[in-house]
Amino acid sequence: MLPRLLKHTLSALKTAGILIAASLLLSCTDEGPKLEPSVQARNLFYGLTASFTIGVSRLNEGLSVRVQSCSSDQAPIPSSSTELIYQCKLTATGDQTLEVINANGSLVYSKSFSVPRPRVLFEVSEGEIEVELDPNTAPMTVDNFLRYVQAGFYQDLIFHRVMPGFVVQAGGYERGVVQRKVLFAPIPLESNRGLSNKRASLAMARTNDPNSASSQFFVNLVDNKFLDYSNESSPGYAVFGEVVRGMDVIDAIALKPTSNQAGFSDVPINDIVIKKATRIR
Repeated sequence: MLPRLLKHTLSALKTAGILIAASLLLSCTDEGPKLEPSVQARNLFYGLTASFTIGVSRLNEGLSVRVQSCSSDQAPIPSSSTELIYQCKLTATGDQTLEVINANGSLVYSKSFSVPRPRVLFEVSEGEIEVELDPNTAPMTVDNFLRYVQAGFYQDLIFHRVMPGFVVQAGGYERGVVQRKVLFAPIPLESNRGLSNKRASLAMARTNDPNSASSQFFVNLVDNKFLDYSNESSPGYAVFGEVVRGMDVIDAIALKPTSNQAGFSDVPINDIVIKKATRIR
């Protein structure tokens, strides 16, 4: 009698909390089912540790797990006779693949899942600004920015440079235009990655040293393509994300009256304060 093949795939994705559940009944023969895995994936956020729980009818020796763009120096850990737990740090966004491999090196299960781009919400005195980051294109810049967000560095800083028709800039100064000491070393410039300083794009500020960016950032009010990478002598400014909500707030900030303060020009007369910066995805 010919073997009977049954395939059943269940998939559910919840963006809030990010939970993927998938189950697959592989081949059934006269000898009975070989594998009935169920997979749950939690904490699917860029730069964080994702957890994959793989359940089977019988945990065979030599079963291994591979997850695309997810780094780990640990093997899957059996949590019971029928369950493996695999943890790894997600290093990219977009569509990724989980694979379960048997002791012979054969693929016995494969499932795709999606890792969203990280987002940060700025609560400022004028409203809310939500930005989406692009770690696949500018990974060092995004990682640096997220470290500052995670550390709470941006709380109570001001927008200290407001230039209508050009940019608004923040991330380095407190009220009174007092510089806040940075937390981490400057990062290499990632301007030659294909992202442009177009309207609503988010970019890192720096000094004349191309590799001097630390905590300060700016939002382009218009297309400022002259800020893009041109050549080694004109390396431009690194774009690493964009405003996805609250560009009207940015535009309103750009209209605030400014003055010269503490040796700085284009400082808003009335402080525009970042109350809080929180990673929301």
